Amino acid sequence: MKLSQIIIASFILLTGIVNAQDGIIGKWKTIDDNTGEARSIVEIYKKGNQIYGKIDRILKEADRGQLCTECEGEDYNKPIEGMVIIKGLEKDGDEYEDGTILDPENGKVYKCKIWLEEDDPNTLNVRGYIAFLFRTQQWIKA
Repeated sequence: MKLSQIIIASFILLTGIVNAQDGIIGKWKTIDDNTGEARSIVEIYKKGNQIYGKIDRILKEADRGQLCTECEGEDYNKPIEGMVIIKGLEKDGDEYEDGTILDPENGKVYKCKIWLEEDDPNTLNVRGYIAFLFRTQQWIKA
């Protein structure tokens, strides 16, 4: 194999690895557990070495402009649209964990872990948990 072919092959391999690691970055459509309908678009982004997510858009027109009346602290009575709900996730293998996720409907903050579905990079698993109790949602790439 020629040196130029080795360099090109190495570049393609590295590009694939970098893209796989950043596959969670972008906009994701959240799905309501009860109705199965899309509820919002959450933008996942990197800040330093950590991952964050904010509600970029609430899809149902009637729900836009709602305030987080159940939230505590700095999020209390703030608009839900634009709110940062995922904070401080750190990469651990193929997952991001050790951060938190806020449920604006009840104002509760849970430990959080997210990872891409193994067979479908357009599906993001989002798990909120307290001790051994957890709930996992699947968000779809927007």
